[in-house]
Amino acid sequence: MSQNKTQNKSQTRSEGQNESVGPYESGEAAEAAEAADGGPRPEPLRFFGTTWLAHDGGYAARRAAVAVGSLAAAVGACLLLRFAYQGLTIADASPFIGILVIVMFSVCSAIAFRKTWEGFSKRPVDRAREEQLRSLKGIGFIGSLAAYFLRSLTEAPGERLRRTEYETAVARYERRRTTRTGNPAARKTNRPKRPKRK
Repeated sequence: MSQNKTQNKSQTRSEGQNESVGPYESGEAAEAAEAADGGPRPEPLRFFGTTWLAHDGGYAARRAAVAVGSLAAAVGACLLLRFAYQGLTIADASPFIGILVIVMFSVCSAIAFRKTWEGFSKRPVDRAREEQLRSLKGIGFIGSLAAYFLRSLTEAPGERLRRTEYETAVARYERRRTTRTGNPAARKTNRPKRPKRK
């Protein structure tokens, strides 16, 4: 009987850990971790850390640096591709090869831009597919740089998604804490009354 209770507890705990909102997990283990840490913590962003939460710690300067850096990197990459294309022309390569290179980089850049832009607003559903597209995103890195530049003009790339997830986790944590400390009678388990002995 005790073994069955232990198995049911472990199964419930593992199911709770599988349900997550981004990096903020739910379940008994997550509740214990959040209680020990004093609540959920904001997820750091690349180049920004946790400055996106209160827009402090040089947040505006970081945004400007990311915007300028991504734009400069994209322009530099375009110049390198132009030199590479000129190299194909000097080498008397077939016009078909030149057209193929242009089409390949254009398609890969479009895919990279779209996937990077979508990653700023939602989590990937199929991680295996994202791994398969990583090589295409690497070839079309100019699209990713363009997405970073455009997003940095309004916010830190990925800030809105992290803020939504963080606020949801904080609200869930506050509800659990209120339930624990609000009504002591509500925390008592409703055990069935034993029949009185005659």
